[in-house]
Amino acid sequence: MALDPRALPPAALDFLAERHLATLSGLRADGTIHTVPVGFTWDDDAGLARVITSPGTQKVRNVQRGSRLTLCQVEGWRWLTLEGTGVVTDDPDRVAEAVRRYTERYRPPRERPSRVAVEISVDRVLGLLELPGR
Repeated sequence: MALDPRALPPAALDFLAERHLATLSGLRADGTIHTVPVGFTWDDDAGLARVITSPGTQKVRNVQRGSRLTLCQVEGWRWLTLEGTGVVTDDPDRVAEAVRRYTERYRPPRERPSRVAVEISVDRVLGLLELPGR
């Protein structure tokens, strides 16, 4: 079922706040799909999903080339897929916000001398949060 990313229902917001990993998928330079497990956070006010990572990773290179990104969180039969375009930022305030949100949802991340945030402007949400007929 398609959901409006600007008005997610409470069940979707609750699911996005639970402590689950997701997969992040983007396209490599050769057009093949790159998928990795990630922790991420959802900022409902901004319509942004955030992933913290290191500069130079494949996910960062995918974003810098303009690849669309897909985050998919699954738990049992419930799932949500967030799709959109990303930017990579090393702005200290934006990275700190991403780390703060990550710490709230998961735990404090490992210390890294350099860190960036991938901010995904979500424009499509697909999912199943309730079994039909329930």
